[in-house]
Amino acid sequence: MNILNAHANLHKRKPSFIPDGNHAAFKTSRKETYVDSLERKEDAVSDNNNNEEKDEKNKPSTRCFSHGYHLMEGEMNHGMEDYVFAQHRKLNGYDLGLYAIFDGHAGRDVAKYLQNHLFENILNEPDFWENPVHAVKKACKATDEEILENIADWRGGSTAVAAILINGVKLIVINVGDSRAISCKNGVAKQLTVDHEPEKEKEKDMVERRGGFVSKRPGNVARVDGELAMTRAFGDGKLKEHITAEPDVMVKKIDDETEFIILASDGLWKVMTNQEVCDCIRDVDDAQKAAKKLVKEAKSMGSYDDISCIVVMF
Repeated sequence: MNILNAHANLHKRKPSFIPDGNHAAFKTSRKETYVDSLERKEDAVSDNNNNEEKDEKNKPSTRCFSHGYHLMEGEMNHGMEDYVFAQHRKLNGYDLGLYAIFDGHAGRDVAKYLQNHLFENILNEPDFWENPVHAVKKACKATDEEILENIADWRGGSTAVAAILINGVKLIVINVGDSRAISCKNGVAKQLTVDHEPEKEKEKDMVERRGGFVSKRPGNVARVDGELAMTRAFGDGKLKEHITAEPDVMVKKIDDETEFIILASDGLWKVMTNQEVCDCIRDVDDAQKAAKKLVKEAKSMGSYDDISCIVVMF
């Protein structure tokens, strides 16, 4: 099993991904089964693709891109609960970058399951290429049901922030929870996701409509039913009536002014602003070094949580 050389040019690799602990690793034995299965599903719906999608499918990446990732265990005495997925893949005529941070809580099982299954479930949705937003939401719902039935029916959950980069120019961003994705464009940070925190009016209203409540003790963060510091998560069966795993899904264009995108767990965002994160690595020309620098900087600024991040450079 070869450990991912994260800063290598992604256009040169296309092995199948097998998660190994908290690390992104590759193994070739599953490639034929998984890819062939997806290709058969794509053949069944290919006649329905519109002209724009057909053009996009066969168009090679117009920009080179590379990625790096780094993670560090925090000081909360529960063991590492962050998991990373970072892979480049050629699939059905598309050039894909698949990136995700899964931040577990009350255990690591849900985050590990997401690392193994979330992208597979998304890409197996027959209408993913035609209607990615609908397909992603459907896949997230199905994945959450799998988790509640087989992995963590009562306790334990995970956030997820993920990105699917198509041909270097189209970006699908997926978020459940309080991890975050940003982009840096001409030196200016832009947040791509919304943090699903209980104190935000929209999220608080959603919890209350579902029969739950949001409380905040002095010196602490707001929590759903006095327990969970986010309103959306996979798992958490005990609170599932009052929270949801429905993601926010955004489709963005990567233009020539976009320098890089960053996905990270809240261990980074608790101590650094979006602009500080961009400024920290603007002078770094290697994605792996940039990711490592961000984690080290967050640690030096006092973050005690698990910290993980992925940097995708263009």
